[in-house]
Amino acid sequence: MAMVLYHGAPNGPSLAVLAALAESGVEVERRSIDLLAGERHALPGVSEPIARDMGIEGEGPVLVIDGEAMTESVFLAQFFDELSDHSSLQPSDPYAHWEMMMWCRQITERLSPAAALLGNLAFSRETLAAMPDDAFSALTDRIASADLRARWEVLRDGAADPAQVEDSRAKVSQAVERCEGKLGDGREWLMGELTIADFETYAWLAGMEPLVPEAFADKPLTAAWLARVRARPSVAAALAGAGGDPARFWAPGPEINRWG
Repeated sequence: MAMVLYHGAPNGPSLAVLAALAESGVEVERRSIDLLAGERHALPGVSEPIARDMGIEGEGPVLVIDGEAMTESVFLAQFFDELSDHSSLQPSDPYAHWEMMMWCRQITERLSPAAALLGNLAFSRETLAAMPDDAFSALTDRIASADLRARWEVLRDGAADPAQVEDSRAKVSQAVERCEGKLGDGREWLMGELTIADFETYAWLAGMEPLVPEAFADKPLTAAWLARVRARPSVAAALAGAGGDPARFWAPGPEINRWG
């Protein structure tokens, strides 16, 4: 089974998957791509692209196995964990496993769209605005999903809704509050043991520290947890290969939740 993982810079969903892959010890060919250049939509060897084209995560990593594109960072992290002969990033207890999956769902549905919006406005919009019209059109013409293509266009046009920006900042603060509460009993990791939830949450939250600093003020437990995840060898190795500040690398992410 030939496996190729295409990933962006170690931030957001790409970081979560790179960390889970490193923890698993699974042998996979890794190929770094420039997500902001639209390279995700022109991957070689993809004969079954529906997961890539219609996934809700936006510009996340893609695992290609025998022509099949597999996406969504939580699912990919689970896939690598279950292929591993030693890794255990998922609780074996059914209730604890449910709790981890519910936490990850809240992160991917509430925090990740908010973080992606704020990160892209801060670091990506200028790059896309400087792109010639014909080059941008060629990029977006390759995007099969109308929703994702619209997010690229809105980002380039700079038509951010101030209410969405404020709501996104509030969701970052809420995520930090949830982390602080979860860690309040003295545990080191969000679920007690290290799980996919730690990598998924860190990957979206760490880049928000310079953008929403007030959310992290007076949150010593979350600060210590962020430092622990950052120091984890799997995460540290991914961050070390970034070629710049990973927190500045963003590409259009999940759609903002219409229902709050």
